[in-house]
Amino acid sequence: MQHLRQLLEIDNSELARLLRCSLCGLEAALNQACTELPEDPGVEVCNGVLQEIQSLLQLPQPEIDEKELIIIQSPDELKLNHLRDAFDSDPELSLYLGSSPLQSQTDADLWHEIHHKLLRVPEDLAAFWRQQTLDLVQEVGAIEDNSNLYQLPFIRDEIIYPGVSGAVHIQGLCLSQKTLLNSEFALINDSENLQLLAGFLSLYLKFIEIDPDLHHALKSVFSFDVMPLNSKLEQRIQYIEALTDRFHRTQKAEENTEALAILRAWIDMDEAIHSLVFVPPAERYSWWGKLQQESRRTLKKVADKANQAGHNIRIRQLSGLYADICAFSKDDLQLDCGGIPGEVLTCLRVYARINQEESPGRVIFRSLR
Repeated sequence: MQHLRQLLEIDNSELARLLRCSLCGLEAALNQACTELPEDPGVEVCNGVLQEIQSLLQLPQPEIDEKELIIIQSPDELKLNHLRDAFDSDPELSLYLGSSPLQSQTDADLWHEIHHKLLRVPEDLAAFWRQQTLDLVQEVGAIEDNSNLYQLPFIRDEIIYPGVSGAVHIQGLCLSQKTLLNSEFALINDSENLQLLAGFLSLYLKFIEIDPDLHHALKSVFSFDVMPLNSKLEQRIQYIEALTDRFHRTQKAEENTEALAILRAWIDMDEAIHSLVFVPPAERYSWWGKLQQESRRTLKKVADKANQAGHNIRIRQLSGLYADICAFSKDDLQLDCGGIPGEVLTCLRVYARINQEESPGRVIFRSLR
């Protein structure tokens, strides 16, 4: 506590500002958790922690150089407000994203919110809108800038969307192999398959932090609905724990080299990967959809290897009309938005027949209402 107080009282310190912001976020998260988990044995101690945080936040804020101030813009002050209006009024986008308007209150947040949503729509529509965003920011004196990108860990380098500079300065987003190699789950000498899973795990942990629209539909965590991760702290923690546990079980199975054990672990891991979803779910040929398909293509290779080892394996990604595939699935979820009524929106778990044993798949489908 002593050192926290000392840091918070330092004038013109960026570290002090970051600590204060972090404490505010921690306070909000713990308050939410206490509300959702009133019977948790740690509630009483947690209330004590909250009192300590509040006492720290009540310390007088140090003087900040005016140049360091971050000003929150009102919607009327946004330089990119015309971009918001154009995006919200596009009927084709609403087919894939629903009808909720953009929520951002600053130019930077608006840029990120729009480009995150474009990761969920078909790539041709996304490409059109990425060009539209660049054309519209040029009208206010800004240009595309790929020199300042927030790096997400993955198995390859890729610019996801650009930043801009000029009248507005906004960071872009990219995948970075170097960042993966420096991450907690970096693998050096393991197989390409495990490196891909390590990439997914590291990437997902970061994406959950930066995208408030993410949900999960993992049956082992919560089987009755699609759950938001931003507002349901307990669900967020449990999904991350399940994803991490399945990664380690797949890693262990790969080390034992038994074909069926590897296949079963991969089916579970692939389900966890595909269970990180949006509402409505991302379109299959969107950036997000194609990213998740990398896991499924590798799962098919694992199944082929098990067949070559003498087993009789069949896996099937469930898609199309729900009425045609419901016999191969179980505990499915339905939504009343996105896609075409009566069709599968996304396949969470593949149907599998392993020798004589059948394992049902699981999907999210659009209701007929």
